[in-house]
Amino acid sequence: MMVSQIPPEEQAELDKALYDALNPLASAIRSRQTGLPADRMWEADPIDVALSVLAAWKVMDAEVRRLTAHAAATAGSYGASYEQMGAVWGITRQGARKKWPDAVSRSAPAGRRTLALFGGTAELVQAPSGDWSWTGVGADGASAAVTDGTRHATAEEAAAHAGAFLKEHAVDAVDRS
Repeated sequence: MMVSQIPPEEQAELDKALYDALNPLASAIRSRQTGLPADRMWEADPIDVALSVLAAWKVMDAEVRRLTAHAAATAGSYGASYEQMGAVWGITRQGARKKWPDAVSRSAPAGRRTLALFGGTAELVQAPSGDWSWTGVGADGASAAVTDGTRHATAEEAAAHAGAFLKEHAVDAVDRS
């Protein structure tokens, strides 16, 4: 799956969304540096304002890198290979392995997979019959294990159930009742 360039109208929407997210961060950085209120940022020297914007982009760049690594780890936990990740990113398999060294687990046996989502983890296990089950620990510390004998036909089905549990038990999860 190769990701193609986005159309110009989507690029414009993306640019606007990024600038909308960046401006409060740049204003906050500028305010911390000068002690002036954030709403007066644009009254400062243009060089200082431009440097505040650059500093904000650096923060956003670090966050995008962190989120990208998380997305790669998630793809790897679902069974994606470095070759597939590299194709999506437009780099080689070796480049993907270098960029996200821990994204693909090489030590898990074929009938066992680990899923890391929403700050929690789940282990998917294939029974000798070929069915799958899972156990998990959410980011909030809640744990779940299939004790009623429920089995899933595929690893993907077990991962979907485990992923729903992990999402429900994310640290920032809101009360869904």
